[in-house]
Amino acid sequence: MSSLPLAVRDAHTMLRRNLLHARRYPSMTLSLLLTPIMLLLLFVYIFGDVMSAGIGGAGADRSDYIAYLVPGLLMMTIGSTVIGAAVSVSMDMSEGVIARFRTMAIHRGSVIIGHVVGSVLQVLASLVLVGAIAVAIGFRSTDATALEWLAAFGLLALFTLALTWIAVGTGLASPNPEAASNMAMPLILLPLISSAFIPADTMPGWFRPIAEYQPFTPAIETLRGLLLGTGIGHNGWLAVAWCVALTVLGHRWSQAQFNRDPK
Repeated sequence: MSSLPLAVRDAHTMLRRNLLHARRYPSMTLSLLLTPIMLLLLFVYIFGDVMSAGIGGAGADRSDYIAYLVPGLLMMTIGSTVIGAAVSVSMDMSEGVIARFRTMAIHRGSVIIGHVVGSVLQVLASLVLVGAIAVAIGFRSTDATALEWLAAFGLLALFTLALTWIAVGTGLASPNPEAASNMAMPLILLPLISSAFIPADTMPGWFRPIAEYQPFTPAIETLRGLLLGTGIGHNGWLAVAWCVALTVLGHRWSQAQFNRDPK
């Protein structure tokens, strides 16, 4: 049998293993998922009226802020949920599972691929849940065409893949699961200093370039443009460039960490 079918078979086995673990121990995913859900409810029902007036003017209502907020919360869901991949990989490293896999007659890349694909599927399921809650509390995207919805889903999937590779690299580089969780915290913090909650042009002048050109803001503004019909401008290609760069960086980093000699 050639190497490609073997690699696919082994990757499928590792994917099944990771999905079974996630199903049996869902507390990690649920705890990480609670952060964007709680922020969504908090900003809509506690700060919604004030924030909508600040963004849309005196005539704006809470529904305007829901429309503004949801794309940012979807991106934040990705950042918070992929931390589970970092913790899961680090647990396999610290418990000696990956060291054991290295000695077995399996395709070496299948171990990482199983974690990446499993994490991507979990994040996409989380996005569906957060999106359903957003629709239940009033989010609507009536002007988006089928092609724009497809492009929005593609952007979410691409961004998920990019951050998952970064999370896997973080897990492989961490000495223990607690350190992996701490090292991956920027994936939750970066959306807080993006345009997820307020427009970047309302931030202080010295801070605005940081908010505008970090990975989350271009992706959020592109998603808003696709779902709400706002201007996308240069954010589209910038978001794709960030996704490609982070995917390549995370993939190379993960490979280097996985192939290093055990201490």
